[in-house]
Amino acid sequence: MTDRDETYSRIEALIEPFNKKGVEITEGTRFAVDLEWDSLTVMDFVASVEDEFDVLISMNRVAEIETVGQLVDAVDQLQED
Repeated sequence: MTDRDETYSRIEALIEPFNKKGVEITEGTRFAVDLEWDSLTVMDFVASVEDEFDVLISMNRVAEIETVGQLVDAVDQLQED
């Protein structure tokens, strides 16, 4: 398992409590469209991701992230910095 696969698995697990509609999670799953998350849910989820990975995701960065795959890439990049 690569580091990216591990990051994906951990993020997928973090999504579960917020996935009220039981949407199947893939790299292309969109937070606002597919999961129908509002801004408050997004902020709660981002806080859990930051805690899990010990990173800080800026508001500008959050606004650019639309899919699970983009979030995995962003977290991996933040961990490298």
